[in-house]
Parts: sequence; C-alpha cells; structure tokens
Amino acid sequence: MKRMLSVWLLAFCWVLAAWAAPDGLKEKLAALEGVSDIEKLETELYPEKYLVRLTQQVDPKNPAAGTFKQRVVVCHVGYDRPTVLVTEGYGGDYALNPKYQEELSKLFNTNVVFVEYRYFLESTPEPKNWDYLTAENSAYDLHHVVSTFKNIYNQHKWISTGISKGGQTTTLFRAFFPDDVDFSVPYVAPLNYGIEDGRHELFLLRVGTAEERQKIHDFQVEVLKRRATIVPMLTEYTQKKGYEFRVPMDEILDLAVLEYPFAMWQWGTPVSTIPDLKSDDQTIFDHLMKISEPSYFAEGQAFISFNVQAQRELGYYGYDIEPLRPYLSIQSAKGYLNRIMLPKELVNKVDFRPALYNKVYNFLKDNDPKMIFIYGEIDPWSATRVPDFPGKKNEQIYIQPRGSHKARISNMPEDMKKQIMDQINAWLNE
Repeated sequence: MKRMLSVWLLAFCWVLAAWAAPDGLKEKLAALEGVSDIEKLETELYPEKYLVRLTQQVDPKNPAAGTFKQRVVVCHVGYDRPTVLVTEGYGGDYALNPKYQEELSKLFNTNVVFVEYRYFLESTPEPKNWDYLTAENSAYDLHHVVSTFKNIYNQHKWISTGISKGGQTTTLFRAFFPDDVDFSVPYVAPLNYGIEDGRHELFLLRVGTAEERQKIHDFQVEVLKRRATIVPMLTEYTQKKGYEFRVPMDEILDLAVLEYPFAMWQWGTPVSTIPDLKSDDQTIFDHLMKISEPSYFAEGQAFISFNVQAQRELGYYGYDIEPLRPYLSIQSAKGYLNRIMLPKELVNKVDFRPALYNKVYNFLKDNDPKMIFIYGEIDPWSATRVPDFPGKKNEQIYIQPRGSHKARISNMPEDMKKQIMDQINAWLNE
C-alpha cells in the first residue's frame, strides 16, 4: 500500500512539474527575458508561428539611450531541428504572410527566427535619433536575438541568412560576432567601399551582350528625346501617386532614365520587353514606370533608413551620365543620394565611414568562416561582391549564370545546387 502511495505521489509530482514547465512554444516564448506582445500567426507551412517583440538597447554601449521593441517572427518546426536566423535588412511585414517560408527552412526543414531591421516599420526607436542607426548596433541586435532564442533552440545548429541588404547584414553580423551561428548563407550581398563605389558603372558597360546593352541605351535615348511629352505625363503620374520631390521634374526624369539599366539587369528583365521605339508615348512611358518608377527619389519613401546607412557606411552606386549627356537636363549626378534621398535634416551632415568595409573585408581575408555566398551573374550588385580570397576551404562563392538579384539555391544549375546542398548537409551533420 505504501509503495502504491509512493508511486501515485511521484506520478502526481511529475504531472505538477509538467503542468508548471513551459512545454508549449508560446509558454517558452513568454518565459524569455525581454520578450513581450506575443501574437499567434496563421501559417500554411509551419506547425506553429508567432510574432513577438524583443526589447533592445537603442545603443548597446550606452543604456541611457533607452530601448525599443524589435519585431521577431518565429516559425517553429521542432526543438531538435536546426534554426535559421533571417537577418532582414528592411521591414518584416512580408514574414507575417501565412504563405511565408524561407528557402533554407524549406530545403532543410528548420525553424526560423526572422528579425526585422532596426529603424524600419515597427522596429523603430522613438524618438528617431539617426546616430544609432549603425551596422554595429544592428549586429548587437542580432547577437541579443540569438542569445535569447538559444534558450529554446539549443539542440541543433544555427544558420544565418539574408537577401540583398539582409545578406549584407548576415555578413557584417559574422564579422562582429563570428561564433554566434554555425554557418551562413548570404544571398546577393554587396560589399561596397564607397558611397558611389564606381564598380557598378563599369559593370553596366560589359554586362550581357553588346546587342542587349545597345537596346537598353537606345530606349533611354528615346525617352529623353520625348522629354517635352514625357515630363507632363510624369508630373501627372507622380501627383496622382502623391509623390513629392526636392528637385524639378526634369531632373526626376533624368534620374529615372539613369536608373533604368541598373533596374533592368538587377531583376533580370528580358530586353525583349522593351517596346518598339516607334511606339506611342503612353507605351514608352508605361514601360519606364514599370522598370524605373520614381518613388525611389521621393520624399518620405520607405527606404529612407537604408539611404542613411548607405551614405554612412554601407556604400552605394553612382550613375555614368556620359553616354546620355547630350539628352540630360543635369550636368552631373554626383551626390544625388545625399541631395535628394536623405532625410532633410541629414543632408550634407553624413560622411561615409570606410571602417565597416575594412572590418568585413579583413574578417573574410584573415579568417575562413563557413559561409556560402550566392550571386547572380547579371545583377549589378555582384559588381561589388565579396572578394574570392585564394586558399579558402569554408568560404565559398557561387555565381548563377545569367542570374539576377533573384538568384537562390533552388534556381541554381543542378550541379551548383548539388554542391551547395551537399556542403550545407555536411555542416549540419558535423
């Protein structure tokens, strides 16, 4: 009887312990320090998905600067599965979609911890002090995220990944905190060494075929030749959209035309989509708007936080106006980002700092981190891809033939895809 009573007491204790322990994912999230505002999200592709807010330091080295809440999306597969850290470089609204699934998570059946970048959408400190929008501070954000969520996902490897500016973020995060994750897969991530780096313009002079480049140039010229009719169309279009600009509409047309080849190649738009140059004005205008829409240069646009970082330390690209000089209203495009794309209060007040480029470059040169870089051959951002240092075993670069900014593992040629998949599987099973 006593033995039976002891067994029942032990069983009861187990039940109490199980009831008290945070076994469910929501309970585990709620138990994490600094996590709040937990919301269950609909998902078609994961067993569970939550949006949470993690309290972050505005300045990790100065607590007096205050805190803000950073949005983090958690897509759960299993506690014993690898975890992918998505280092988004912009806002994270798209990750809330029930159909959202990150590529590595799909290919390798992993959890996802998706992090919205500071100073975008809901992850913006108030008041907005631009001094704290730095790559180093974003790296500290990610370090805190990893340290926090490893309390839940600690049985398997962690992989960091991101696309474009998110890929930049993946790379710089490894430079600041090389051991936070086991390996990384940055997609189409540039490493620029200047505010108008210069390599993009040279890239556009030789990308694709001569026939393709000529067709793009001819379209640019045709648009500018029709300035008298296109500018009024552009004015009406931008007024309907509610866009406001700091410069005359003639200059906005010039910038849209200068941006056109970069945008065409970046997204891999076939030159066959360029309309016949004898087409009516509306057809010509509609194609220009489809490829190089001028919201990019408007006041208060969604990427203004990126513009600040580009001017300060991420770098950017310039425009070569010489091939179009006879048709342009401007004499120079130099400094356009600073003049018309920064917050007004920062114009002429943000100097480029090469320290970030040097830190990332030296990290990759002096170490051999487990990183797979993926680029597209015709993507202008590949002009400033990371260097291919000789003698590296772990750091690997794959360039998709005729690939654009949409280059991914899944659309690589089969031989490249197999090499990448085999390498990732090997690292996961080490």
